Amino acid sequence: MKIAVTSRGRTLESPVDPRFGRAEFFILVDADSGAFDVYDNAQNLSAAQGAGIQAAQTVSRLAAEVVITGHCGPKAFRTLGAAGIQVVVGASGSVAEAVQSFKTGKLTPTESPDVEGHWA
Repeated sequence: MKIAVTSRGRTLESPVDPRFGRAEFFILVDADSGAFDVYDNAQNLSAAQGAGIQAAQTVSRLAAEVVITGHCGPKAFRTLGAAGIQVVVGASGSVAEAVQSFKTGKLTPTESPDVEGHWA
C-alpha cells in the first residue's frame, strides 16, 4: 500500500505538515517495504487558490491509496475521494510515527473534511 504523508522535511523523521494543499513535501511511503520517495510541493506553497485541488491531483498521479495529514479542506477532500484515495486527518509527530499510527489503527480514514477552504 502506498501512503502519502504531508511533511515539513525530506525524511521519515520530519514532522507531519498540518496542511494538505500547502504542505512543503509529500513523502510517499510503501507500507510493506518501508521504502519512500520525497516529492516537493513548492508550486502550491504560495498559490492564490486551488492549492488543495492541485495537491490532490499530484497525490493521485503518485498512485497513493491513502493520504495522512494534519488537516484537509473540502475541495481537496472531494478531489481525493473522486480518485479513490482515503484521507486520514489529525496526524502529528514524525512521518514515521504517523504511518505507524495508521498501520496500527490509531489513525483511521475520515468521512469528511475537517477545515474550511483556504485554511492557513
